[in-house]
Amino acid sequence: MTFQSGFPTRGFDFLKDVDVRLSVELGRTDMKLKDVLALGEESVVMLDRLTDELLDVMVNGKIIAKGEIVAQNGRFGLRIVEMAGGESAPAEATADLSGVDLAGLGVE
Repeated sequence: MTFQSGFPTRGFDFLKDVDVRLSVELGRTDMKLKDVLALGEESVVMLDRLTDELLDVMVNGKIIAKGEIVAQNGRFGLRIVEMAGGESAPAEATADLSGVDLAGLGVE
């Protein structure tokens, strides 16, 4: 198979360098605007997820895996526990989240 320009395709290898956004969702909640406006330092917002539930790992908003937050060398990391297709990931597979926006986790 070739593109119209005549360049041969190599499967999806040409997409491997495309940047995507990986995000981890701790949970969600619905709040009234007046409650959001009342938030301040030391406020606690309860989320819909239990502490022992796996977190949603998303690429560009699509869930690709379930995982858990780990601490490694003073940084947050992510251990992939289960891929969206149902396969389990190797126990040592840990992603470095140093370049990931953790603002959705409430982490700065």
